[in-house]
Amino acid sequence: MNTQAQYLKTIYLVQEEADGPASTGAIADRVGVSPASANEMIGKLEERGLADHEKYKGVSLTDEGISRARDALQTYCIIERFLWEVLEVEDFQAEARQLESVIDETVAERLDTIIDRRDCCPDCFDAETDACELLELEVPSEPAD
Repeated sequence: MNTQAQYLKTIYLVQEEADGPASTGAIADRVGVSPASANEMIGKLEERGLADHEKYKGVSLTDEGISRARDALQTYCIIERFLWEVLEVEDFQAEARQLESVIDETVAERLDTIIDRRDCCPDCFDAETDACELLELEVPSEPAD
């Protein structure tokens, strides 16, 4: 299920990468839905004052939309780090996507005390790897000659 927070997070990241409005196609691809479905949610975000959509130009988040997107991204980073660092869940990204829509602010704050979130969060999130840069991921090493 794709939630408002997931769309806000996605639009925010695409907007940052593009250094301008996020295209509906890019949003749809990242969320894994059709452009029509993405347009429907974008319309809802616009109605709620969280986004501005200009046809053929793209979607930009309002100040409130940016604030909520950053909160959603921070919660996602907290969940990822908790799953990887504390629970050692191998497929932590898929699990984080499942949990982000059901973890409320209180639970996120409690998880945060366990992982010791840094001040740079959510700017620590790397959209390319879909993971918090602070994660200590094990990179397979090349065998020595």
